[in-house]
Amino acid sequence: MVTMGQCYYNETIGFFYNNSGKELSSHWRPKDVVVVALGLTVSVLVLLTNLLVIAAIASNRRFHQPIYYLLGNLAAADLFAGVAYLFLMFHTGPRTARLSLEGWFLRQGLLDTSLTASVATLLAIAVERHHSVMAMQLHSRLPRGRVVMLIVGVWVAALGLGLLPAHSWHCLCALDHCSRMAPLFSRSYLAVWALSSLLVFLLMVAVYTRIFFYVRRRVQRMAEHVSCHPRYQETTLSLVKTVVIILGAFVVCWTPGQVVLLLDGLGCKSCNVLAVEKYFLLLAEANSLVNAAVYSCRDAEMRRTFRRLLCCVYFRGSSHDSIRYLPSERTAASTRIILPENGHPLMDSTL
Repeated sequence: MVTMGQCYYNETIGFFYNNSGKELSSHWRPKDVVVVALGLTVSVLVLLTNLLVIAAIASNRRFHQPIYYLLGNLAAADLFAGVAYLFLMFHTGPRTARLSLEGWFLRQGLLDTSLTASVATLLAIAVERHHSVMAMQLHSRLPRGRVVMLIVGVWVAALGLGLLPAHSWHCLCALDHCSRMAPLFSRSYLAVWALSSLLVFLLMVAVYTRIFFYVRRRVQRMAEHVSCHPRYQETTLSLVKTVVIILGAFVVCWTPGQVVLLLDGLGCKSCNVLAVEKYFLLLAEANSLVNAAVYSCRDAEMRRTFRRLLCCVYFRGSSHDSIRYLPSERTAASTRIILPENGHPLMDSTL
């Protein structure tokens, strides 16, 4: 019998799952196998892709700029997310029942911390791009110390939000507040997490919208003083494409999960959130793979660095290393659109 105000620190995982009405399987179901197979595939791709991004930023001195420090932090957060999701895949299905309460909180805490760090870094990148574009610089001149403090702030916030449920924001002493998707978490925690992610998205929309209208006004002003070169129109179209990709990727990957988290956090009894939670979590994890493509792979210099690293690995030990390596060094630099008024690059592919 459940008593109000009583804490259940010595109960099993099954006790809390039964309390929330979430099924705890004792054998591998086809659904579990599909989720684990997809999860392992996504996790491995996330790990390999973001390791490549980190290696490229570390090895190329041209990337030792504030925006690339933030891109490196995004890759590190997504790498951490890949590790956390991989840990989840090895401790899900029938294995969930064998977890201790501490093990369950560790499993969820790793995931929440890594995903929070990834989302917070996306906002930091948007702010840095806004600062750079408004100053008409290709790369921000923010002091390195300030960028480091920004990165530290991201991880402090992520660790705080990820560790809170294990220490206080749980429902071990208030079973009627337990969520269905995460039976040891308080529903209020899920609601706050979902709303904070939604707030980040709205801030990103505001920042990139302001960037778009600022650049469009500047392009129109330039067109009034010089002959209308096709590249001015290409600049605006490229900017629209970049903004749509950035915000679209975030919406596609995060919105479904945020909606079910919010519904569960608000205590919607008629909402069948358990039927889709695993797939929406997988979609959110896939964002860690999409980030590498959206923020790093669209940069021409980054792609050349990728090719150089992959060629060095593939042809290591070959006597023809230098012959195969030289052409990539002579590849033309990525096209940058220059404003005649002051000579500063208008934008680049890392926007």
